[in-house]
Amino acid sequence: MIRPFGWNEFELILFAVRWTIVLAVMAFVGGGIGGLIVALLRTSDSRVLRVATIAFIRVFQGTPLLMQLFLAYFGMTILGFSVNPLVAAMVALTAHASAYLGEIWRGCIEAVPSGQSEAATALGLRYFNRMRCVVLPQAARIAVPPTVGFLVQLLKETSLASIIGFVELTRQAQIIDSVTFRPFLVFSIVAAIYFAMCWPLSLAARRLERKFAQATAR
Repeated sequence: MIRPFGWNEFELILFAVRWTIVLAVMAFVGGGIGGLIVALLRTSDSRVLRVATIAFIRVFQGTPLLMQLFLAYFGMTILGFSVNPLVAAMVALTAHASAYLGEIWRGCIEAVPSGQSEAATALGLRYFNRMRCVVLPQAARIAVPPTVGFLVQLLKETSLASIIGFVELTRQAQIIDSVTFRPFLVFSIVAAIYFAMCWPLSLAARRLERKFAQATAR
């Protein structure tokens, strides 16, 4: 039976926003930890670690996120692990974010003048202390704008989790559309909600980028 689109349906869409935010935050935090490890290994003195990290990055940047979600969900089931869609989506998005943030932060680390690292080496600092005390604090300032920009992208990419049955914003819209048959209205509302979440972050990323450019020029 077709039912009209009303306030209850709108509330269901709004309530689903929290799961989109939860998934984005979990993936960003997990991806941030993984990305830092990837960036450090990518810039390490060990050739073996660099090659292994490059292989990880190539796999997750060279395959569609949709396929990664399918493999995380159905692959774990085939291996005998019972997972719910939230866990599978979190695993796939975390690995995806680790690869991209790792490359973003690797570029930021390499953007720090080499003289800084050479001076720290001359003072007898080993790789870990050199990174912790000298390089990473300077790279962190460079990394803020692209990191916020990637968060915007990750927030939108959570919509792909709907394909494995996780009920976030997009999946809830699909469910409501199947009973109201008002696709234009439903997905217009969802698009407006995504815009409301992403636009402030995009503005923040651009503002931070301008501030960094002005600071660098000075």
